[in-house]
Amino acid sequence: MEFIDTAHFRHPEGDPRALLYFEWSQRRESGFRVDDFGEEVHDLAGAPIADDGACWRLLDRVESAPRDPSWPYAEDGDPVEDPPAPGDPPVPTRLYDRVLGGWLGRCVGCTLGKPLENGVLWSPGRIRAYLERADAYPLTDYVPVLSPMPEGPRLQGNWPESTRDRVDGCPRDDDLDYTVLGLHLLEQQGWGFTAADVAGQWLELLPFLQTYTAERVAYRNLIDGFAPPDTARHRNPYREWIGALIRADVYGYVCPGDPVRAAELAARDAAVSHTGNGVWAASWGAALVAAAFTAGSAAAALDVAQRVIPANSRLARAISDVLDDHRRGMGWDTALAAIHARHGHYNWVHAIGNACVITAGLLWGAGDFTTTIGLTVQGGWDTDSNGATAGSVAGVLAGASGIPDHWTAPLHDTLHTAVSGYDGASITALARRTFDLSRRHVTDHYPRPVG
Repeated sequence: MEFIDTAHFRHPEGDPRALLYFEWSQRRESGFRVDDFGEEVHDLAGAPIADDGACWRLLDRVESAPRDPSWPYAEDGDPVEDPPAPGDPPVPTRLYDRVLGGWLGRCVGCTLGKPLENGVLWSPGRIRAYLERADAYPLTDYVPVLSPMPEGPRLQGNWPESTRDRVDGCPRDDDLDYTVLGLHLLEQQGWGFTAADVAGQWLELLPFLQTYTAERVAYRNLIDGFAPPDTARHRNPYREWIGALIRADVYGYVCPGDPVRAAELAARDAAVSHTGNGVWAASWGAALVAAAFTAGSAAAALDVAQRVIPANSRLARAISDVLDDHRRGMGWDTALAAIHARHGHYNWVHAIGNACVITAGLLWGAGDFTTTIGLTVQGGWDTDSNGATAGSVAGVLAGASGIPDHWTAPLHDTLHTAVSGYDGASITALARRTFDLSRRHVTDHYPRPVG
C-alpha cells in the first residue's frame, strides 16, 4: 500500500483524516493486522474534505485489530528484560565545562539544522546539492543562503534567524524549550518528579501552539481531562515519533556517568506523550548523553546506551545495524543510504529512523564536533532535532572549551524560548544551574568535590 500525500490535512493533530491515517500506519509498523483496512483508510484519509464520522468509525475498527502473534519484536505492553542494575558510575571530570558543552552543542546543532527541517523536501541528496552550489559542502558552518535561491525546496521559514551571518542569539525551537522545561522541573520537583508533574508544567509554562504532533495531542488530552499515561495513548498516532527523544538530554546532563538513572528519568517524562519505541528512544538519548561524560568516545557511549532499551525492540535492532555498518568499515554515503532504505517507510519525524541518523553522525564524526553535527544534519529527516542531540553528545565529549568559537559566538550567550519566564535566558546561567544538579547527583555517589 502506497503512502498518501498528507499535505492536505488541515492540522495533523486534530484532523480526523490525519489521526486515522497515522494510527493505521503506526499499528501497521508495530505488527497489528490492519492491512485489510488499507483501501478504506486511503479513501477517507485522501479525500479533499473530511468525513469526520466515517473517519472516527473506521478508526475504532483499526484500534480494535489484534497484533500478529508471530510479530518478532518487543513492543509497548510486551514484557521486556530488566535494564542493567545501576552501579557506582565513574567520576566525570571537567564537569561544568562539559555540562556547558552539552548546552552549547545542543543549541548549535539545533540552529544548524533548522533551515533544512523538512524530511519530505530536504533529502540528503537535495541537501548536498544545495550546499555544493553554495560551496558549503560538507557543512563546517551554519547553512548559507543562496541569492537567488535555486528552483526546488525552499529553506524553512525560520531561515532569517538560523543561517550563516544571521544568527543573533539561539533561535527558539521546541527542541530547546523542553530542555529548559526539564531543568525547571528538576529544580522544582527533584528526581522524584512524576509524569503528572511534567504534564502540569506543560499546562503552566508551555503555550499549546508551540507543541507539535505527540505533544500537542497529549496536551489536548490533558485539557480534555485525561491523565498520564492515557494522554499518550488516546487518539495519539504520533506516540512513537521523535518528541520524547528531544526532551531527554537534560536528564543525561544531571546524571553524568549514570545512564541507567538518566534513562529512567527520561522514560518518566516521555510517558506523558509516548509509548513503546517512543519512550525507549528517550531512554536511549538520555543514557547516551549521560554516558558521554565518562565513556571517552561517542562509540563507547553508544554501546552503553544500547543496554537501557529492549534488545529485541525495533529501535535497538535498527541502531545495532548502524553500529555493525560502522564496525565493518562502511563509508558514510553508503551507510546513510542504507539507513534511509531500511527506515524510509516511517514518517520523517519517527524516532527510529532519526535515532539511526544521530548514531551515524556520532560514529562517522569520529569525535570531531564540527564533523559530527555537519554529518548529522546532512543526514536529513528531522535535521534540527538530530543536530541538537548529536551536538549535545559531541558537546559533552568536547566540553565547551572544545567547541570552535565560530559556532558559539553568534549565540551571544542567549537562548530564545517559548517557555514562560525564560525567553532571552543566558545559556551559561542555564548550564550553571544544570551543573548544580549534576554535582549534587555525583556527590551523592562520591564524597569528594567535583569540578
